[in-house]
Amino acid sequence: MLRLMVADVDSPSYFVATAAVELGFFRGEGLDVELELVYGARSGPERLRDGSLHFFGGPAYAATRAFPAWKGARLLCALAQYSYWFMAVRADLSIRRGDMSAIRGLRISSSTAFPNMALKHMLAEAGIDLERDKVQIVPSPTTGKNELWRGHDGVDAIERGADAYWGNGMRAAIGEKLGVAKIHLDLRRGDGPPGARLYNFAALTTTDQLIDEQPQVATAAVRAIVNPKGAQGRSFPRDKGGDPTFSAGRGFADWRFGGARCAFLRCEHFTGSCRKPE
Repeated sequence: MLRLMVADVDSPSYFVATAAVELGFFRGEGLDVELELVYGARSGPERLRDGSLHFFGGPAYAATRAFPAWKGARLLCALAQYSYWFMAVRADLSIRRGDMSAIRGLRISSSTAFPNMALKHMLAEAGIDLERDKVQIVPSPTTGKNELWRGHDGVDAIERGADAYWGNGMRAAIGEKLGVAKIHLDLRRGDGPPGARLYNFAALTTTDQLIDEQPQVATAAVRAIVNPKGAQGRSFPRDKGGDPTFSAGRGFADWRFGGARCAFLRCEHFTGSCRKPE
């Protein structure tokens, strides 16, 4: 039995990996895979390291927490294109979509750790100083509890006095649907400072050990991810501007290194650049 975990069960960012298990695509490739319904962001990389987990669907940078400098971990394939972080603001705020200067003076709710780091990095790149520009970043209201289902975090934050929240597409969509929030920044679409959409992307991560000892399993896992993408009837073309388009299930090798095994590529933390190992 192989075990797979995703960082956030109710996030659309990792849905392809969840679907690959639940709809039988891993089974169709001859792999017996169990999806663990837990908040994987808390312990996924560490579980990979101790051998009790075989695949982790999450942020491309996540493994570096348990595998410094990528020693022992590899990205098998992407689950989605570009960074999936959004900033939603109160629906009653009269500000222009994408205007970074409008963030000054706002109280922003954010999950802790890496999402918080990315938010601060983005603000710094936009020339916003937290103290000078009176920007407050506060913890997401359900941080530490209700970890499995956190889609309402942003709405809860607005109701508790936040002006904006930083999170995934599910949280942004729920806020819009309920009429309490509107999208201000969608990094995938080019909002934010130049290059912000390359801060992150969703990926399937495994270990060097699994690839070395069971290469056929790693190969089958990539095929299992490709199939749900096709089943959704969606296509993910390459970016016409020449930037890498990380399509679901498409190995990184496909767009830059032509034929090199995709698991051999490494993603630089918050830079969006990929390279072959030295």
